[in-house]
Amino acid sequence: MDGIISSVVSITPAPAQDTLKQIRRIQAITIAWMSAEATLSLWTAWRARSPALAAFGGDSAVELLSATVVLWRFGVHASKHAEQHAARVAGGLLFTLMACVVLASAMSLLHYSEPRTSYLGMAVLVGAAIIMPALAKEKRRLSALTGSAALRADAAESALCAYLSIIALMGLVVHTVWHIAWADPVAALVITPLIAFEAREAMRGKACGCS
Repeated sequence: MDGIISSVVSITPAPAQDTLKQIRRIQAITIAWMSAEATLSLWTAWRARSPALAAFGGDSAVELLSATVVLWRFGVHASKHAEQHAARVAGGLLFTLMACVVLASAMSLLHYSEPRTSYLGMAVLVGAAIIMPALAKEKRRLSALTGSAALRADAAESALCAYLSIIALMGLVVHTVWHIAWADPVAALVITPLIAFEAREAMRGKACGCS
């Protein structure tokens, strides 16, 4: 694994200044949005005892950390090994997210918690479903342009945030309208295979657009 990641790092050209500015700008926007999203979603998850919202809030917190790591990777003082470390951290954060989703869903399915309706939580999910796809698209473009596996992982985080927001919203709506308690945790579990795939690709050091 080290050899693969090192090879990717060694052949990756230094990004142009304009590209660096674009990366830093998109990461700063991500950090600002994820700070608000994580705070609101985790607070509403606690009040509503919702595993889907908890999984989404965990994703938001992980995405916040991932965006910070990538911003550091493209910072002025980043070392030549920054890409390698950032890719590993971002991939590890994806695995952490998967564990959080499974744990929160299992607790609900085993009746340790009973989710309640949260309209504020639904509003946050709608906002994420609108904003995160645009961020993910731009990050994938910049990942392909720079050959950055860390940026690819962060793009995956943003895309997963969008997918999870839609799935969680569906679960919350089903639970609210038809009072099906298991819809909430099952909705959260649907996304875990995609999380595992993107985490593995990040740890292998693959950027978007790489064969």
